[in-house]
Amino acid sequence: MFDDILKMVKDHFNNNPELSSSIPADQQDAVHNEVATQMTNELKKQASQEGGAGGLLSKLENTIASGGTGVNAIEGGLVGGLLSKFGLPAAVTGAIAGALPSLLQKFVHKANDPNDPSITKEKIDQAISKTTTTPEVVASAQ
Repeated sequence: MFDDILKMVKDHFNNNPELSSSIPADQQDAVHNEVATQMTNELKKQASQEGGAGGLLSKLENTIASGGTGVNAIEGGLVGGLLSKFGLPAAVTGAIAGALPSLLQKFVHKANDPNDPSITKEKIDQAISKTTTTPEVVASAQ
């Protein structure tokens, strides 16, 4: 799921020249990775709390437009990570955070689109199950 979210982030940033140009060229890949990491981790956490992909997607659909807690949780971790890791100015981190609702809308659309295999409810549920696997099981599986 991470790779699909990373591709979605890169595409979104590259299709938004104002946003893309605000990030120093030598930091773009690292910033894309940070955005995708924060999104993936928070989406996994929320999906686990909401009972799986269906609950997550329903919650996101209901909260994206209003900037509800699903967006705020990702935004908080993302802005903090961008500030501490890259020292980006507030205007840049604000612009990136401002892109989150659009990115989450794309995520929901892809997950609900039967013709788009990149992000599916099954992939979301698989990502959750990997997150909730106990360390002993993971260690023995390696």
